[in-house]
Amino acid sequence: MTDPALGDPIAAFIAQAGLTEAFADQAARLHAPLAARIGDAAAGRDRPLVVGLCGPQGCGKSTLTALVTRLLRRQGLTTAYLSLDDLYLTQGERSALGQSVHPLLRTRGVPGTHDVALGLRVFDDLARQGPTLIPRFDKAADDRAPVADWARFEGPAQVILLEGWCVGARAQPPVALAVPVNGLERDEDPLGLWRGFANTALATTYRSLFDRIDLLAVLTAPDFATVRVWRGQQERRLRQDLAAQGRDPALAMDEAALDRFVAHYQRLTEWIATELPSRADIAVRLDAERWPVEIRGL
Repeated sequence: MTDPALGDPIAAFIAQAGLTEAFADQAARLHAPLAARIGDAAAGRDRPLVVGLCGPQGCGKSTLTALVTRLLRRQGLTTAYLSLDDLYLTQGERSALGQSVHPLLRTRGVPGTHDVALGLRVFDDLARQGPTLIPRFDKAADDRAPVADWARFEGPAQVILLEGWCVGARAQPPVALAVPVNGLERDEDPLGLWRGFANTALATTYRSLFDRIDLLAVLTAPDFATVRVWRGQQERRLRQDLAAQGRDPALAMDEAALDRFVAHYQRLTEWIATELPSRADIAVRLDAERWPVEIRGL
């Protein structure tokens, strides 16, 4: 591996993020080729290239986005990134949905719990000259961060990376909603109102956001049980981060709460793994250790 002092952006990223040197092999197989593909697609455009990065919870999307952003900027491309998670409705807005539509909508996650209009405004602002404030969501507080904590980006952007667990997803056929996929749906959504609301949101409101995507990449896990393991690892890291920040580690979910939380995502995570790879420009199949065992489109 090249010494970070010599200017290798991957080596520098590994050092700064505290990753193992083994990550360099993964970056050479996936991250660097993806950045090169995006760079080629962005060349000569008069508007931002919008890249969708879809993958299940805990699969490494944030790390992928961070390194690809760095590599694109190294190419001289003005690159902004936005997480779909940062577009979640506020706690108060989700509480109102829980009262008016279905109690499960109080929990962030499924389509219908994001502020799509906010995302579209950010896209529009990033295409213009001048500063854009990019929203941030505080998962420990389960609420949108104050505007003072939002990121500031100086536009216009040449590349916009949109990452998220259901980025680019399409609605399921209505008949697929009839059978619950887990105990949460069976016991708390017996009439299918919650999952029907999310499915309708995908078919309508979310299309306006996902139709902005010019290049779509999807990562898939071996199965949903693996996603649960990955998400548990994320929550343990969150607990450590909270302690390091002097915040209450109990703001992170315990195992029982996490099991229930992850169940909200199961239906669409499994549907995306089945439906999206054939449509995506780039499809990456990960093993349980997040190693890309199969890549199409790079």
